[in-house]
Amino acid sequence: MVNRILSHDQIQHKIKRIAYQIYEANVNEKEIIVAGIVGGGLNLAKKIANVLKKITDAEIVLCQLEMDKMNPLKSGVTTSIPEEAYQNKSIVVVDDVLNSGTTLIYGVHHFLKTPIKQLKTAVLVNRNHKKYPVKADYKGISLSTSLNEHIKVEFQGKNDTVYLE
Repeated sequence: MVNRILSHDQIQHKIKRIAYQIYEANVNEKEIIVAGIVGGGLNLAKKIANVLKKITDAEIVLCQLEMDKMNPLKSGVTTSIPEEAYQNKSIVVVDDVLNSGTTLIYGVHHFLKTPIKQLKTAVLVNRNHKKYPVKADYKGISLSTSLNEHIKVEFQGKNDTVYLE
């Protein structure tokens, strides 16, 4: 059975709200790094970055955060921008769904090896099944789901949707 959790319009509203929260926390920043975890996180990061560009004069830098989600320790984490580009900057690590927290914690850990000004996290869906001490600072929706249920986020132009399977 598939249940639609969020419609396209609801997702756009959540993205806008997350972007405004990020802006409010960074109102004095000249540059904000929006680091999306490749896959759904990067798609969400692009959408957040586009809204931020409309509401702030700060430079919004989109960064791709890449890792093997099944084995992040083995493959390590790489970014599309050099370390110097995010040193002493405000960073927001973005993923589509916070499930166990594995992907988000390894993404956050990557940036903690460098002196930074501020580090926050943003997710569209927070599932509350964490096995790591990581939280979403900005979240679209929190769902209490069972472990055998699956959240599917589809970013498809004008037809973005979140499903519970």
